[in-house]
Amino acid sequence: MTATENSVGALSRSLGLEHADPALVQLINDGLVRVEDLLRSVVHSDFDFVDEAALHLVKAGGKRFRPLFTLLAAQLNDGSTDEVIASAAAVELVHLATLYHDDVMDEATMRRGDESANVRWNNSVAILTGDFLFAHASMLVADLGALATRVIAETMRELVTGQMRETVGPGDDDPIEHYLSVIGQKTGSLIATAARYGAMFSGAPAAQVAALYRFGEVLGAAFQISDDVIDIASPADESGKTPGTDLREGVRTLPMLYALADGADPRLTQLLAGPITDDAEVEEALTLLRGSSGLERARRTLDSYADRAHAELFSLPEGPARDALELLTRYVVERTR
Repeated sequence: MTATENSVGALSRSLGLEHADPALVQLINDGLVRVEDLLRSVVHSDFDFVDEAALHLVKAGGKRFRPLFTLLAAQLNDGSTDEVIASAAAVELVHLATLYHDDVMDEATMRRGDESANVRWNNSVAILTGDFLFAHASMLVADLGALATRVIAETMRELVTGQMRETVGPGDDDPIEHYLSVIGQKTGSLIATAARYGAMFSGAPAAQVAALYRFGEVLGAAFQISDDVIDIASPADESGKTPGTDLREGVRTLPMLYALADGADPRLTQLLAGPITDDAEVEEALTLLRGSSGLERARRTLDSYADRAHAELFSLPEGPARDALELLTRYVVERTR
């Protein structure tokens, strides 16, 4: 069994797909192997340094959730055509490009268990490498036709707009509405495109393409909300992540915004004023947030997003692929409980 096949099995378990149809999982597995091969072949430069920098995150692996979503959407129709594989790789390249840029903006030091590119080299190299991957994604999509090219261009516009809006802040806008809009652009838009491509290039009718796009958009935002909840509510031994990461980075997530909007404890308001560097204060903030209304309101919002995702599934043809999408939707909620 290859490393990619092992990672697919782990991904199926981590996304609640361990009960999906085994034949479907094998098809997704095979498709992801093809995507991985394509990623490594297209991200190539005759300049060795560029080659090394560009492959830095490709070789680091990751969940490959976006390509998986493209492949899963395609299984509702003709499956993993060559065009589906190319579009899945393009979506992953866009995602990887944003990670290089995000690490510069966040002054991150680690990414996927290794030094981030901005630390290993410098900010300029990380930014230029991200641009290099954007270029390769565009080249892949250009071979898929004018509509596919327009779709990826619109998606990049949404990603950048969401990042800029997050950087500038809500201003006079309602902070909660601003936050939900930002995650829709930063997270939901690319996952929506992943699903749209899977439908487009597997022969899906227009109505199904639209339904899968809406499904991906809502589910993508729901994953971000569930991450917000987990960062506060789940102990490290359950989630596998260190709780309070957002608090340490000074990021106000949905449970925090709800808590503040509901008139949070004065001490919590003080703690949420900026990044928290003291471990004891992080624990104090987590305790206060777990006892606040903000966490429960965030869970209710997550439930509403999951309901919206479920509603889109009813228009899709019955079968193993739709069942897997249903499992994925349940998982995004159940992982927070």
